[in-house]
Amino acid sequence: MAWDNGTAQAMDSAPTRCVFRENFKNLLLPPVYSVVLVAGLPLNACVIAQIFMSRRALTRTAVYTLNLALADLLYTCSLPLLIYNYASADNWPFGDFTCRLVRFLFYANLHGSILFLTCISFQRYLGICYPLALWHKHGGRRAAWLVCGVVWLVVTTLCLPTAVFATTGSQRNHTVCYDLSPPHLASHYMPYGMTLTVVGFLLPFIALLACYWRLARHLCLQDGPAEPVAQERRSKAARMAVVVAAVFVISFLPFHITKTAYLGVRSRHHVSCPVLEAFAAAYKGTRPFASFNSVLDPILFYFTQKKFRQRPKELLQKLTAKWQRQGG
Repeated sequence: MAWDNGTAQAMDSAPTRCVFRENFKNLLLPPVYSVVLVAGLPLNACVIAQIFMSRRALTRTAVYTLNLALADLLYTCSLPLLIYNYASADNWPFGDFTCRLVRFLFYANLHGSILFLTCISFQRYLGICYPLALWHKHGGRRAAWLVCGVVWLVVTTLCLPTAVFATTGSQRNHTVCYDLSPPHLASHYMPYGMTLTVVGFLLPFIALLACYWRLARHLCLQDGPAEPVAQERRSKAARMAVVVAAVFVISFLPFHITKTAYLGVRSRHHVSCPVLEAFAAAYKGTRPFASFNSVLDPILFYFTQKKFRQRPKELLQKLTAKWQRQGG
């Protein structure tokens, strides 16, 4: 048993050297990250390929979805390093720069996903509640690409300090890669960590809830039978609202609740070791939920985009017919 990387109190404020028992990380995280890698990598690659093949008829929602898939793909490419790290009992042999890069990619993917899902939700809200308004139609795809550029700039600026705080250190006679910050920088990390949670999660979550509340209110207040096309748009909007809300509740909410609580306890003086260990375990235990957004995002894409759902089926039918002709 030894100090856990990133979970101990600051050296200058801890009354004792806490010894944490967190073997569950080495049992839980490697298989979870392996599932995310095996499922998320091909799913996001397929999303990118299908959107790229339809680039001449891209909608603004497809532009946001493409950038969302790119963020997920970048993160899944970093997972083999984390799988090896936790399978080796927190042994990080890949160097300090790679440690910083992997931690940056995790938070960039996390908050990039949140912001792009918010953009998709806002676009859907405008399309349903203001279908005839011209003020949100100007610019088309060009405006969507501009918004994506702003989102990437915000995400990079917001998450870049994670690459400053995250670093390698020596514990248990081998090198570890700190997730949040080294123990002695816990109190310095606290203001940044809270800012990251508020700006990168809480504000977008509130905006998303406001969009879906207005959207639900708009759909409920509409009277009379709707045209088939309008009815399909309403159903699509309702499906997207349910799925995006589920992604937020499953992937993002538990992680940010436990992370915020852990940051608060971690930065306080004279917290007992069992209390600190309990909050650290809760935070570490919800990290897989945050990683699963790289799998849930492409599922959201296929669930809400009918034309893209049909294409894999059409391709499979064509291949099957070709094989049957050749066999005959």
